[in-house]
Amino acid sequence: MPGITQRSTREPAVKTRFLSHGTLKITDVAASRRFYEEVLGLEVVQPMKAALYIRLGGDHTYVCVESKPDRPDMPLLYHNGLDVGSDEEVDEAYRAISEVADEYGVKELNKPVRQHGVYSFYLKDLDGNWWEIGHLPPGGYRFRFADPRNDLTGRTDLTAAEIKDVFVNPHMEE
Repeated sequence: MPGITQRSTREPAVKTRFLSHGTLKITDVAASRRFYEEVLGLEVVQPMKAALYIRLGGDHTYVCVESKPDRPDMPLLYHNGLDVGSDEEVDEAYRAISEVADEYGVKELNKPVRQHGVYSFYLKDLDGNWWEIGHLPPGGYRFRFADPRNDLTGRTDLTAAEIKDVFVNPHMEE
């Protein structure tokens, strides 16, 4: 079982500027584009026949590469997150996706719950990629970095219950 880590004091080997992109598996470029635009509301461009680039609200991009359908689905814990404006909008998004799930090939749709400081639900898309649609405070997960009480780094003074509480009930920016 992993333990509490310590912050490194070494200089990084690479002087990175920002987290630029990730990749997702898709199995049908046209169907995936339709899902990304019509269901998730993402900005989509197609730079080649077998790939899409998607993004929303910033420069971080996912490169969606067409692959064979027999590739394994993404595990739920490796999901991608999208933010809406309120808890009510989470519920509205859940209802809207429930109504079109079959039409767009949604494989799984979990009901909204409050967990890890966020009200959200998960869905598995037609390509087997998991998405979390939730309502985060302004700045997204910035609160996890802004308040040192949310960082367990170097904390050896906490009980298991206190460690869990840091994650489940984080301190939000005020």
